[in-house]
Amino acid sequence: MKNVLVIGGGFAGVWTAAGVVRAAREAGGAGEDLRVTLVSGGDDLVVRPRLYEDNPESMRVPLDRILGPIGVHRLTATVTGIDTRARTVRAVERAGGELTLSYDKLVLATGSQLVRPDFPGAQNVFDIDTMPTAAALDHHLRRLPLRSSSDGLYTAVVVGAGFTGLEIATGLGSRLRAIADVQGAGEDVRVVLVDRADVLGPELGPGPRTQIEDAVEELKIERRLGRTVASASSEAVTLSDGEVIPAATVVWTAGMAASPLTAQVPGERDRLGRLTVDAYLRVTGVPDVYAAGDTAVGPVEEGHSTLQSCQHALPMGKFAGYNVAADLLGTDPLPFAPDPYTTTLDLGPAGAVSTSGWDRTVQLTGLKAKVLKQDINTLWIYPPVDDAEQLLAQAGRFS
Repeated sequence: MKNVLVIGGGFAGVWTAAGVVRAAREAGGAGEDLRVTLVSGGDDLVVRPRLYEDNPESMRVPLDRILGPIGVHRLTATVTGIDTRARTVRAVERAGGELTLSYDKLVLATGSQLVRPDFPGAQNVFDIDTMPTAAALDHHLRRLPLRSSSDGLYTAVVVGAGFTGLEIATGLGSRLRAIADVQGAGEDVRVVLVDRADVLGPELGPGPRTQIEDAVEELKIERRLGRTVASASSEAVTLSDGEVIPAATVVWTAGMAASPLTAQVPGERDRLGRLTVDAYLRVTGVPDVYAAGDTAVGPVEEGHSTLQSCQHALPMGKFAGYNVAADLLGTDPLPFAPDPYTTTLDLGPAGAVSTSGWDRTVQLTGLKAKVLKQDINTLWIYPPVDDAEQLLAQAGRFS
């Protein structure tokens, strides 16, 4: 029996496991000796790209309804160490028991995490990086009417005008207004967007910038560009130029890094901590270890590299799963080849903007782009549940 160990219960991990099972079944009798185990700290696949939305606690899918029907063994545990020489992984179960798991092939798919700020009062800052932190923000917003009235009660400051910052900022106004209107305070709602860059969406380039700026203007979101946060409290935020903004809500979205577990693998890493992988998603220089999703940086079309995005995590998982099985079964691997790069950015009540290519040429705006974004968020990124055949069929679609 050959053991395939997948660490991580996000999109890349789930599709890696499904990809191994599909390839093993296609191999017939030769694939019966592959055992797939997925280790995840929680019981759910968190639909992380949707955590900026209202009611984030609903953005989850039980892992057992995805993996159970295809025979993947799942462990609820937190991985604490990886020994690539001994081919073992150390983990702690939810109940506290310690485990040592051996593997023939390992896939690291533990994602990324927000780089939290360290300025004075950073403990007062919210984020939407995980289910618990997004839920904490949602509960905080809903409890605002219970607080003593003060300046800035319905003011939200969003730090970071990148993809995540823009999506939460453009949606916060309507969320706050629905809450404030109960007290007749809808006119008090204010959203302020802060970024150290001097433009909105700096990493998105000039392609969609006009649409982003128009949306921010339409939604009356204030801009504080070329600045960052010096300190924060539960009632105000102080910017680097000394401006004090009374605000009961501060949301931090600036900066991401790969899972710290990448440091346990003796491979090359980029500035985000992602492991360098080859065209087959094998970690460079580390035998029998693959990486997929936000833990990996690999080549894509036109000399570009993968991004920390759902768009790349899903196909990376499928290719990694297929190639792990191919390695064990002695068949030919497939080089990673996702669909051409696209971006669809939610802009709240102002619609959305969808682009294509690495230069992000605008293809759709307004309502048409919004419909596309909703299809992506509510249909396309969700794996099938309780249906082995449908899941395995999708695992064989490598884009």
